[in-house]
Amino acid sequence: MPQIYNFGKIFRLTTSLIIATYNWPEALETVLKSAVSQSIPPDEILIADDGSSQQTADLIRKFQSENRVPIHHIWHEDKGFRLAEIRNKAIAKSQHDYIIQIDGDVILHRNFVKDHKNLAKKNCFITGSRVLLSPEFSKEILTEKQTKISPFSKGIKNAQNAIYFPIFNKFAKPENNPLEKMTTRIRGCNMSFWRQDLLEINGYDESFVGWGREDSDLVIRLIKKGCYRRKVKFAAVQYHLYHKENSKENLEKNHQILEEALKRKGFWAENGIVK
Repeated sequence: MPQIYNFGKIFRLTTSLIIATYNWPEALETVLKSAVSQSIPPDEILIADDGSSQQTADLIRKFQSENRVPIHHIWHEDKGFRLAEIRNKAIAKSQHDYIIQIDGDVILHRNFVKDHKNLAKKNCFITGSRVLLSPEFSKEILTEKQTKISPFSKGIKNAQNAIYFPIFNKFAKPENNPLEKMTTRIRGCNMSFWRQDLLEINGYDESFVGWGREDSDLVIRLIKKGCYRRKVKFAAVQYHLYHKENSKENLEKNHQILEEALKRKGFWAENGIVK
């Protein structure tokens, strides 16, 4: 029977966990609780804050004072939805070889970081899925500040994503899908990459303003660079707290930017980390 975890690799590989957030400290508190309680914690946590108020800053300071894991608050002024830009700032500040990226509305299974580390492979990036929680169950979790969620809970909408069976990924090969299939199927709330790969494509394209398609563009450029996608199932489990959808008023414009990126041969983002 194959070994589920490569502990030598897990303990050698150092990680930066980047958490994107905007003005939802109640959710961020629960997400951070799940992050600092990992079976193998990240080596640092960077909060990529897209312009939250003082309440979020106060919460982060509290966690900084109470936990051994270094926690860094990366903030810029609120000028609307600028997720690509704030993630780039966090990537630039990160200090470790491997970056795990989540959003500030997902609660992590206790082996989330360990799974990403175990599945990390050179010339590959990882994409995972999420478990959707009902509005009622999400409210209950935030009220009680729960971080341990049963896959059999009534408030789970897609229970198949809550199944934890990490050995399945031992038999899954990296994918080399047509780029066109990457335009709408990528979710940046559960991804990981080698930091050097991100730097070599110049990170996110900050031309993407408003919700949508910045993660697809990043993945397309990673593939053009020569990286392969590892799609993780039954591991790196996370639970997504319900909230109203973000405004999609810029989605059509962002999709046009993505279509242009598909046509280009290069993978460098002109409007990325390095200006």
